[in-house]
Amino acid sequence: MAAHRKSKQSPLGASAVRTAATLALASAATATLFEGSGHADPRPTTAQVKAKVDRLYEEAEVATERYNGAKEKADEARAAFDRLRDEAARRTERLNTARDALGATAAAQYRSGGLDPAVQLVLTSDPDQYLERAALAEKAGDRQAAAITAVRHELAAIRQLRGESADKLTALRGQEAELRRQKATVVGKLAEARNLLARLTAEERARYEAAAAARDGSGADASTRADGPSGTGTAGGSSTVRADRSSGGEREPVTAPDGRAAAAISFARAQLGKPYVWGATGPSAYDCSGLTQAAWRAAGVSLPRTTYTQINAGRRVSRSQLAPGDLVFFYSGISHVGLYIGGGQMIHAPRPGAPVRIAPIDEMPFAGATRVG
Repeated sequence: MAAHRKSKQSPLGASAVRTAATLALASAATATLFEGSGHADPRPTTAQVKAKVDRLYEEAEVATERYNGAKEKADEARAAFDRLRDEAARRTERLNTARDALGATAAAQYRSGGLDPAVQLVLTSDPDQYLERAALAEKAGDRQAAAITAVRHELAAIRQLRGESADKLTALRGQEAELRRQKATVVGKLAEARNLLARLTAEERARYEAAAAARDGSGADASTRADGPSGTGTAGGSSTVRADRSSGGEREPVTAPDGRAAAAISFARAQLGKPYVWGATGPSAYDCSGLTQAAWRAAGVSLPRTTYTQINAGRRVSRSQLAPGDLVFFYSGISHVGLYIGGGQMIHAPRPGAPVRIAPIDEMPFAGATRVG
């Protein structure tokens, strides 16, 4: 009989049970959400964002100079490889010509029978004629021996050139890999800086821009650019960079110590307002070492590409000995450079978003100075 009893029904229907379960899960999820929200990291202040963005820009500039150095080495390796390849091609052409000449000589000897000289002496009725022919044959043999020696030398030279070319190709591939690594670092740092700035409100962004402009010695700033070496592409929603030719103004007129320094400064002044683009060497955009290199090139002086090589391109001078035209370097890693113009001022390409401008040299940690020319 007990087996045929109906099971006891719950006072709540199935629908009511499901509804209660759903409400319980929702309550648990809401509680978890509020609990998680209560432990979320606080939103960074404008000052914190500025400090982190400044650090990212500095790290990006360090990577930019490494990129510039890797690019210079890659260009040198590529040029050396091309020279070796061209020389190997020229020697191969000479080798083929010499081989063709030897082949023709061998074929002619085969067709003439090439009698032994002693047999020729027995058969000839004119000893004088024989001796003349023998002398000619000896000269021809000497020429043939010299041609064979030349072919051997060409073969050895070509083998050596091919070995050197393989070494240069390996070096080139290594430099190209380093280029890609440094480019990825620069792009990553700049993208992180852009993302941080995008989190600011309009008011906070205005305060950031004002602080950055004051730091860079300018009364106006521009949108952040993350252009690559080609100088294309912008970030921050604008491709316009405002020229500011009076940024930071000079305290008093200065005179360059010589004509070359004057020419370098004159060139740099003509670039005021042009955008900073990492890896750029002009004429439409520059990074810091690209600007100083171009300025002194205009004065007839060849400088190396990077900040950490430019500092060794002349005579070191102390800060108290600075003269217009000197290169001034900043940060412990020698990652930034400007062109001193006197009165405690320099012309430099500051950072993404800040065009070439005049600024005080005391806005960054001073690392040293070099006099070139």
